[in-house]
Amino acid sequence: MASDVPSAPLMDRALIEESAKKSALVWVRGQQGSPRALWHVWHEGAVCLVGGPGEQPLDGLGLADGGRATVTCRSKDKGGRLIVWPALVAELAPEGEAWQAAVAELKGKRLNAPDAEELPSRWARACRVLRLEPSGTALQRPGAMPAESHAAPPLPTAASTRVDAPSGLPVRRRRRG
Repeated sequence: MASDVPSAPLMDRALIEESAKKSALVWVRGQQGSPRALWHVWHEGAVCLVGGPGEQPLDGLGLADGGRATVTCRSKDKGGRLIVWPALVAELAPEGEAWQAAVAELKGKRLNAPDAEELPSRWARACRVLRLEPSGTALQRPGAMPAESHAAPPLPTAASTRVDAPSGLPVRRRRRG
């Protein structure tokens, strides 16, 4: 007797596609390094992204052609982790048919580009366009999330939000009641 309920991989695939389409960012972990938030587009069954000089940094992630990555998509309404899935990484050859189709989609989503008309030629010269295609069943999804926290401490930085008040500002005095 056939079931009317889609199998888990079909449900995973639908959730992957919808969450990737609706979110501006995905978190990608390659063969090395920590996961990194990257802007992307969903195009022809995969997450497509561009990185390199003048774009988002991909160095240190270990995203190599033919390699594997893990992609985390967030919930659009709550902002929390919704689904984590394994992906096969393909680096698209500049000026190829698949590259041109992906770049056309990416160009439309690229915000604040200083050289909007020259993006494709700059990307062909100096950047990498990657395609991350879902491969296998989801590692985490609603109903199958780990119990432990995945919170990570902030990376070390010299930035600070707490500084002494400038000497020219008036001092507020406490009122005595």
